Amino acid sequence: MWRAARLEASHCEQMRKLRQEYNCAPLVIHTSYLVNLCSQSEAVRAKSIVAFRGEVERALALGAEFLVLHPGSWKGLTRDAGLALAAESIARAVDGIALDECDFRVLIENTAGAEFSLGGSFEQVAELIAKLHGIVPVGSCLDTCHCHVAGYDVVSSAGYEETLALIENTIGLATVRVWHMNDAKAPRGSKLDRHEHIGQGTMGLAPFRRLLNDARFAHCAFIAETPVDEPDDDRRNVETMLRLVKRPAKRN
Repeated sequence: MWRAARLEASHCEQMRKLRQEYNCAPLVIHTSYLVNLCSQSEAVRAKSIVAFRGEVERALALGAEFLVLHPGSWKGLTRDAGLALAAESIARAVDGIALDECDFRVLIENTAGAEFSLGGSFEQVAELIAKLHGIVPVGSCLDTCHCHVAGYDVVSSAGYEETLALIENTIGLATVRVWHMNDAKAPRGSKLDRHEHIGQGTMGLAPFRRLLNDARFAHCAFIAETPVDEPDDDRRNVETMLRLVKRPAKRN
């Protein structure tokens, strides 16, 4: 829905207390999928700006560190026009909100590479991030399934290193703050955004093992966005990832 539920101050305070009690950080919120900040439709774009501002305000009220955003679809425009509209819309949405006084960032997520979707390449994500510097605290969220179906090789050992070099030379490894961990139902380069359980799709376990143990991403949060086909699927996917993490050797 365009209109989000209202957050009570008591609920926000409870969230902060529970996070502290359970040492749960960072808090990452995903923007509504209705939001399209580069829509050719002025009406949709106006609704998106209002909705995104609400997302930012609720994230700040909850004390969230990150708000993940899909850049949007520029169908009916040019890619450059869509990119400019996205940056302009974000600037309008956060106008007047004091963001420099808190630990908060908007994270631009890469997409699966559909024809009119912004963010289908690391270069596009980096370009939007560059436009947003000075407007909003910004970083990136990368999705393993999106990388794979967009055509990047994160499965083979050599391809993984080549892909990380591309990330470093465009977005910057330090700019990546969150990884969405999803296997893929569709093959590499298919542009089809269909998530699968960890290790059960076309990617297998290898890329997840590499990512979870890569010291270059030690600063990142890893979040499963896998399907829920059966009760407890979320737990099983998280446990699968935990088994992939190498534990330090115990000292005698």
